[in-house]
Formats: sequence, structure tokens, C-alpha cells
Amino acid sequence: MGMTQTLLVVVLFVAALSALPWLIRRLQQRQLGLLPGAAGAASRVLSAVAVGPQQRVVTVEVGPAHRRTVLVLGVTAQQVSCLHVLPATDFAGEMAAAREAQEPAHHG
Repeated sequence: MGMTQTLLVVVLFVAALSALPWLIRRLQQRQLGLLPGAAGAASRVLSAVAVGPQQRVVTVEVGPAHRRTVLVLGVTAQQVSCLHVLPATDFAGEMAAAREAQEPAHHG
């Protein structure tokens, strides 16, 4: 796969990510009968880790502000697969615990 094809895959993936809030909003409106815009929220990429030549694990935060969700996605040139879903508060707690475990204890 050449540089142009890799760039195309990245651009298509970013375009798909940008469509996620719209898709979530539409699904929530249909299920909950919400007014347009009531469930709107921006998605954001928290991390992207290369695990192979054309494979990434991408962590994305989506959903309304009061109920943010973290999606762990497996991304290849052919598809995007959802590997894991968890509440954003759980994810933030796990990240904080991991940082504390890596930092040496400061004694004063």
C-alpha cells in the first residue's frame, strides 16, 4: 500500500469519525423522541496506536456531555471494528491509576 492509499484510508477514517456524533444523535432521537440537537456532542480521538503496518487501535470519546462513552476501535485498511465500549468516567479513572503507578512516589 502506497503513501497515497494510506492517506486516503486516514482521511476516510477521520470522515467516518466526524459522522459518529450525527449518527448517534439520529439514533437517540429515534429511540428517545428527542428534539433535534438535544443530544449533540463532539467526538474526539483520545489515542491512536499502530499495532501493525496497516492496523491501529484508536480510542474515541463520543456521546452527550452527561453520558460520555469511550469506544476502542480496531482500524485496518478494510474495516473499523469496535473492540470495547466503556463509560468515559471509568476510562478516566483507569488512566489516572495507570499514571500514578508509573510515577515514582515522592516522599517529603
